[in-house]
Amino acid sequence: MKKNKPNVLMILIDDMGWKDLSACGSTFYESPNIDALMQSGMSFDNAYASCPVCSPSRASILTGKYPATVGVTDWIDTSGECHPVKGYLIDAPYIKHLPKEEYNIARCFKDHGYNTFHVGKWHLGTEEYYPQHQGFDVNIAGCHLGHPHHGYFSPYMIENLEDGPDGEYLTDRLTDEAIKLIEKSGDTPFFMNLWHYTVHMPAQAKEEDIKYFEDKARRMHLDKVNPFVEGENYPIEIKRNMKVRRRVIQSDAVYAAMIKNLDWNIGRLVQALKDMGKLDDTIIVFTSDNGGLATAEGSPTCNFPAREGKGWMYEGGTRVPLSISYPAIVRKNTHTQVVTTSPDLYPTLLEMAGLPLQPQQHVDGISLLPALSEKEMKERPVFWHYPHYGNQGGTPGSSVRYGKWKLIEFFEDMHTELYDLENDPSEARNLAEINPDKRDELRQLLHSWRESIFAKTPKRNPDWKA
Repeated sequence: MKKNKPNVLMILIDDMGWKDLSACGSTFYESPNIDALMQSGMSFDNAYASCPVCSPSRASILTGKYPATVGVTDWIDTSGECHPVKGYLIDAPYIKHLPKEEYNIARCFKDHGYNTFHVGKWHLGTEEYYPQHQGFDVNIAGCHLGHPHHGYFSPYMIENLEDGPDGEYLTDRLTDEAIKLIEKSGDTPFFMNLWHYTVHMPAQAKEEDIKYFEDKARRMHLDKVNPFVEGENYPIEIKRNMKVRRRVIQSDAVYAAMIKNLDWNIGRLVQALKDMGKLDDTIIVFTSDNGGLATAEGSPTCNFPAREGKGWMYEGGTRVPLSISYPAIVRKNTHTQVVTTSPDLYPTLLEMAGLPLQPQQHVDGISLLPALSEKEMKERPVFWHYPHYGNQGGTPGSSVRYGKWKLIEFFEDMHTELYDLENDPSEARNLAEINPDKRDELRQLLHSWRESIFAKTPKRNPDWKA
């Protein structure tokens, strides 16, 4: 019997890059189950996370607001040991939790009769701001951690998750927990965050999966190719004697193995929904919180043709995979070029579920239902504000995309770069001096937006010595 209200399953992968799936163009990684999920609905070919690092994008998804509107503009360092980061500038201050006064998407679905579940990474503050205090009935593994500090194999020592048998793999366990919650939900509709820790570092995977990709790399002769290019020094004090190391091809066997395992788990999750008779009644979102890690911490992936990766204002930092499936509304194997960003998920899911919109809350998001229904949508500007140094080599800045044009303003010297993404997806040709009218138009748009939300900016570091 079909329910009046559909279930909602939001699958958020940590640090998955735009090209980290075979459906998105990877020839080394393998993701047949995720590919099938994406093909069961609509893929967004111009989808973005609202920030090049994790916590702000997560806050943005939950609130329907840009990170700068919420005030969470950088990854949340609950210890205070890593912030403010100092380089030529000193990072802008930011809020280190998801404010409880936000009427977030979980609270909204709960108020409309849904069971609300969070499974996996949270990284939005200390215990008083955990999911169980933010509208979720159940919280499994959600805490202050940004990654599994003790690794992907049990014992995990993650709050709100009992350790499993020695050697149990975290992605397997979280998927098990998600399936159990869905089973227990019965006929009551559910809203679930399944926010996997993978593919965030540390790079750890099952031996058989690693061996599979080591063999594949040899067959493809990737083991003969140096995947790294050494670049400039990092722009921050604590790493200024270290060089940025960029990965230029996808060939890391451990990272590929993590994706393979994730894919297997997504496959069995979808199969479980099918076996329970819930698949056709479930809206499934699949996406990532920022671009792939390409320039630090082992530089495990490459986002080409997108430039750079996590922590950068370029496309590699914010471009992500996104698909939305729901057979009652979305036709299979469809694509859209509509530009979308994290705040859009809140109003989109409400409208797809037939629930009233909350315009006072999701002030920066728009519903993507017209695109999902294959109707034309009017172009609008999409903004980013990251007044911080990324750990990965990026520098503080703001940016705007409007149509095919993207402008970035860098706060160290306030220079701007302008790119035509339709003809230059790699952001290789800066057109700021060639097309000053478009540059000035977008810069004024960006400045007006920052002023309207009272965006905070970094200050000059008086102790910096070049």
